[in-house]
Amino acid sequence: MKLSYNRNSKNPIYYISQSIRNGKKTTSFNVCKIGKHSELLAQGIENPLEYAKNQVKKYNNSLLEEKVSYSIDINFAEKVSPSVENTSKSLSSNIGYFYLQFFYSKLKIKNLLNDISKDRKFNFNLNDITRFLVFDRILYPKSKLATVNNLNFYYEKPEFSHQNVLRAMDVLSDNYDLFLNHLFTESNNIVKRDTSVCYYDCTNYYFEIESPDEQCFDDVTGEYLYGLRQYGPSKEHRPNPIVEMGLFMDKDGIPITMGLFPGNMNEQKTVANLETKMIKSLNNKKLIYCGDAGLGSASIRTFNDMGGRAFIVTQSIKKLSESLQNELLKDEGFKLLSSDDETTISKLKEFDKTDPKNIHLYNDKAYKSVFVDSNIDLGLIEEKKLKNGNTKLVKSKANLKQRIIITYSRKMAEYQKIIRNKQIERAKILISKGVDDIRKGPNDIARFIKNANEEKNTYVLDQDRIEQEEKFDGFYAIATNLLNDSAKEIFEINDQRYKIEDCFRVLKTNFDARPVYHRLDNRIVAHFMICYTSLLIYRLLEKKLKEKGYHFTINEILTTLKNMNISNVKDRFYQADYAGGNVLNALCNTFKLQLDKKYYLPKNLKKFWNNFRIKIKYHNFYFIELSKTGLYHENASIEIVFLTN
Repeated sequence: MKLSYNRNSKNPIYYISQSIRNGKKTTSFNVCKIGKHSELLAQGIENPLEYAKNQVKKYNNSLLEEKVSYSIDINFAEKVSPSVENTSKSLSSNIGYFYLQFFYSKLKIKNLLNDISKDRKFNFNLNDITRFLVFDRILYPKSKLATVNNLNFYYEKPEFSHQNVLRAMDVLSDNYDLFLNHLFTESNNIVKRDTSVCYYDCTNYYFEIESPDEQCFDDVTGEYLYGLRQYGPSKEHRPNPIVEMGLFMDKDGIPITMGLFPGNMNEQKTVANLETKMIKSLNNKKLIYCGDAGLGSASIRTFNDMGGRAFIVTQSIKKLSESLQNELLKDEGFKLLSSDDETTISKLKEFDKTDPKNIHLYNDKAYKSVFVDSNIDLGLIEEKKLKNGNTKLVKSKANLKQRIIITYSRKMAEYQKIIRNKQIERAKILISKGVDDIRKGPNDIARFIKNANEEKNTYVLDQDRIEQEEKFDGFYAIATNLLNDSAKEIFEINDQRYKIEDCFRVLKTNFDARPVYHRLDNRIVAHFMICYTSLLIYRLLEKKLKEKGYHFTINEILTTLKNMNISNVKDRFYQADYAGGNVLNALCNTFKLQLDKKYYLPKNLKKFWNNFRIKIKYHNFYFIELSKTGLYHENASIEIVFLTN
């Protein structure tokens, strides 16, 4: 606050005034009137000017000590600000992304991008573009053009064009490995990364195009090169070309690295190359590789049997040799997973599950281990390269020491039976309709239907197939080279694989990573780099909340951040347009950033960015030192005076 008066006047009026800089705009206004010079003299004040200066000092002191007020004139006849646009736009600004900015800053992405940009002449800010592409992917996932049109909705009001975005994406893709390695390294300074177990899975993303990328011949290598967009087995059963993504995740569900591959590439081929890069970034640290059956081939198991590594992968029981199946399913040698007490499958099938004393058995599992240390058929298929350069699929046999651990769950058996019975009923309806042609898939209801005789299009239920499936109800198996670890610990590790599927769900559902509207490979790569960074930042935020004992759904967290909007009131202050909630309370308690106030001064919001580098260390984590930002004042109040026309 400062003193304001007309210095050219012989009888000036003294005011306490304030100048507020709001972005590029500065607004000055009188907070309150001290008095007219002559009136102050009449009150017995010998030096009105000195008196006025002292009043300003007292007022400034009261900002920190007492409740203060100032008046705002409201004219209900005043029109909204004019615009040349056809549609009206919201003037609210989001500040919820401040929490995302905290992690973006801690990852030191700006430092990396500045290093990349220092020897290049860009007409755009690479960091600002990357930053808001990430924020918008989390909060308002849209196309890149829509993101540009949405920039005014953020408190900072960044400015860059769609063409700038495309050029920035080219730069990002050129530094793919450097960028991902940087993210992992710096994330270790935010949370302690537990890479003792590394989960891997693949998914794919479709493109709204009708034909794949054309292949081209490399004269140097003599190989045909494919663009990323290719036809392949879509996870969503779509007919469009796809791109495949491989993702490694740590024990806490936080991504470690990713890889992008052509849509027609076999998933098994994606593992070794990407895992080799990851191992290097982990400084050859020992780890346990964990994947599903499709990513647990003999070559993958062999690769993870070297260098002190280990593997835990899902094993298909149906694909095992008949002799090994019989050994595993034989009703002897089973133990309860919870206690290692001996039991039998027969006992687990017969007890009264309605008896409260048996509830623990109903929730428990039985297990048995079979050690495999010779060339045994595990039902694995490998791709063998022939001398002429062609490839063919051949059976692979186990040639390393491992064990197959099989479990039985009565609860799971009953669930599978219910599902199969519903499918059988649907198969009966299908037969009754006299369908002309039935295509059988491994999980399709048509698998329970067969020709009644040699005559075409006469179908009946396949009882042999039904009985064969019933034999495996409730059973589940994994393979591992951890020969001495307890089965319970191994299954606890395997049970966490759902987290990586949840990562893909977040990318596809919450962050709208597909469909992808880019054509060039480098832009496609950059798009998924943005998606990956968004996922990493969200998981880090989620991790810090969980460390404080807070557990919320992603929809609850994102909805809170999206709703944290503020309105500009006469360029003097901002008013919160959102209410409180449990998520907001948790964010304030976890990060010491109090964004639960009703009013904010522009200078104090700006101080958040200016003082972002002022940090204190707290339990191995860096927080913003709010006391130095002056982000809010506990005792501030506003008196609004309404003027009607």
